[in-house]
Amino acid sequence: MDTQILILLFVVLTIWLLKRWIFNIKRRQRRDYYRNVYLKSEDWKRKRYVVLKRDNWRCVYCGARATQVHHKKYAKRNIGKEPIKWLVSVCDNCHDKRH
Repeated sequence: MDTQILILLFVVLTIWLLKRWIFNIKRRQRRDYYRNVYLKSEDWKRKRYVVLKRDNWRCVYCGARATQVHHKKYAKRNIGKEPIKWLVSVCDNCHDKRH
């Protein structure tokens, strides 16, 4: 009986660790794609321009000149499909505070 419980615990723990490992691999792949491909794409540049123009090139938090666009929320599975309302214009200082 005790060996059965130990085997079951081992199997459950192994499955959990495997799922966690796969999740982290996929997360790293999404992050790398986001940083190395999407943020350099024409789609992102257009979306960034639209957000900065919408906010009159001003930081939504302090009113200083905005130079960056901050994601209030990230599209977990569909990188690049985030709606414009999830993006805001921010200055360098406010962007650093948010991260």
